[in-house]
Amino acid sequence: MIEKVKDILNDIAGFKASTQQELEEFRLKFISKKSVVSDLFNELKNIPNEQKRELGPKLNAVKQAAQDKFKALIDGLNDTPSSSSSDQLDLTLPPAESEPGSAHPLSIVRAKIIEIFERIGFNVSDGPEIDDDFHNFTALNFPENHPAREMQDTFFIERNPDILLRTHTSNVQVRLMKNNNPPLRSIMPGRVFRNEAISARAHCVFHQVEGLYVDENVSFADLKQTVYHFVKEMFGKDTQLRFRPSYFPFTEPSAEIDISCQICKGDGCQLCKYTGWVEIAGSGMVDPNVLSNCGIDPEKYTGFAFGMGIERITQLKYRVNDLRLYTENDVRFLKQFRTAQ
Repeated sequence: MIEKVKDILNDIAGFKASTQQELEEFRLKFISKKSVVSDLFNELKNIPNEQKRELGPKLNAVKQAAQDKFKALIDGLNDTPSSSSSDQLDLTLPPAESEPGSAHPLSIVRAKIIEIFERIGFNVSDGPEIDDDFHNFTALNFPENHPAREMQDTFFIERNPDILLRTHTSNVQVRLMKNNNPPLRSIMPGRVFRNEAISARAHCVFHQVEGLYVDENVSFADLKQTVYHFVKEMFGKDTQLRFRPSYFPFTEPSAEIDISCQICKGDGCQLCKYTGWVEIAGSGMVDPNVLSNCGIDPEKYTGFAFGMGIERITQLKYRVNDLRLYTENDVRFLKQFRTAQ
């Protein structure tokens, strides 16, 4: 038995492996459950107890030697470069061209909007997507029975009906006016949520950018010139612009903003419903009640606000006919915007 142990130790010490196949042969012969080392432990059961005291430590030493040798063989193979791979490597070949990615069209338009307004003195403000009723509705002069408070328009948190997913980025305007003194000039881009059915023309998750300017002697003429500048920069100098009287709880007077259709150039098509005009935003002078709710003196300060959907602006600029394309992550769709960056 002792002689057999010595022979196995010599075999382990002299074993060499230069390939994965030879490494596997070593594992099967000396480490696996059917190895010669395992056979030695099986034979130990039939040996008298007096000899077990002598042979036990020797067998453990054989087992440890096999494991150490196996680890050393693995390290040796990892450090040795593969001759087959080096023979196939041609260092004279040109590098493989990496295909450039593309920014999402909504990201492109969002960045363009920010750039346009930053050039005329607007900074960028951000706020929470989950907010309370005061910042999303009450401070903005929404009456208690206003339809926008109903469940079909707003995602409320079930366990707390006072907490909801914001339906517009106007909650950022409220926080800006409450926490800062005029003059204020800022835009608020962000994601908003409304409980609507998903279709080619509507989605439950979309993006808005709102603007706010509060200072002494701010007038509707300031609003018109600001929006006029944005439209010309975004869509081109030939784009026509018009304001239509409207109603919003948080502005008075209020107006919806239309531009000449970018698809048919005013001739009439399905997108503009054959009118030649497409609505892009809502706007108006900030209601004095909103200023008061935010701690600003409406006798001293006035302001204007506007809000537009980034998806709609992107649709007009790049002629996207289905809003669902923005969220489907279709690479074929996204690749079309490489040159737009």
